[in-house]
Amino acid sequence: MKGFDERFADFPDYIIGITRQIWEERELASLHRFYARDIVVRSPEAVITGNQGVIAATMATLAEFPDRELLGEDVIWCGDPSQGMLSSHRILSRASHLGSGVYGDATGKKIEYRIIADCHALNNCIDDEWLIRDQSAIVRQLGLTPEEFARRTILRERETGRSQPPLNEKNDIEGPYRKKGNDNEWGARLADILTRIMGADFSAIPKEYDRACELAYPGGVLARSHDGADRFWMGLRASFPAATFEIHHVIGLEEASMPARAAVRWSLSGGHDGWGGFGAPTGAEVYILGITHAEFKAVGSQPRLRREWTLIDETAIWKQILLSTGVGLEATG
Repeated sequence: MKGFDERFADFPDYIIGITRQIWEERELASLHRFYARDIVVRSPEAVITGNQGVIAATMATLAEFPDRELLGEDVIWCGDPSQGMLSSHRILSRASHLGSGVYGDATGKKIEYRIIADCHALNNCIDDEWLIRDQSAIVRQLGLTPEEFARRTILRERETGRSQPPLNEKNDIEGPYRKKGNDNEWGARLADILTRIMGADFSAIPKEYDRACELAYPGGVLARSHDGADRFWMGLRASFPAATFEIHHVIGLEEASMPARAAVRWSLSGGHDGWGGFGAPTGAEVYILGITHAEFKAVGSQPRLRREWTLIDETAIWKQILLSTGVGLEATG
């Protein structure tokens, strides 16, 4: 691990280690060391620049969820220490809503949700990031629908005069990481599956997914088998039938004692023109950032997709729809 702290055995150890150090051991000041001063952090809800903004957002989250745990489920990675590494880190977070904040007055409720963060690191420092939280899982466990939460967020931002536009192609900022991943066969296979599905070839699901596949989707939804995958992907694509699907980053990884894995970061941009997972079509222009992780394994002679985790932020999608239509926002004038 040339250029990285010697206490880290490898890149996954670095990613998991600094995450725990910052969030659970409360060494927020270490963000000055591990995050570049001018880092760009993109999430579906907003774009943050600079490690001071990251520190402020971290403190706000910990004030609202002081007992938050971040359990690293996997780190799918590529690159080399001398030229830069890219990790796609999947986390299961557990926390209690003990403080008031962006999610409203403290409820005391215990919640559990996933996060996937793509981070570029060079010389012991992260300088570029793409982050997706399962916001709809959070708000549902706190008693709100994603649409209700998005509406409340818009009204609060208007009252305070601090509007925060969701991520889109116009407000995205290019960071230092320009690569597209690696050419491993498993990453290419996952990218092909997603491209086929988004191209309305839903027969790719029974062809490529194992019948006993385990699936995790936004809203904390856990599903199994072909019908579970079809329900999620059909509901998404049907809502945005003419939207442009684009693959941005692809990693495939084979490691000892692990199934073949892949991580793909993608986007969907276009009009809310169909009936699907987001209600009646409104024509609103929407940008969706997504990350999908998958594991492939043979049960029998042919390896198939056995486990999938896909995250998008449904609250950010609803926010874009509501900002476009103004439905339920009339009270603000």
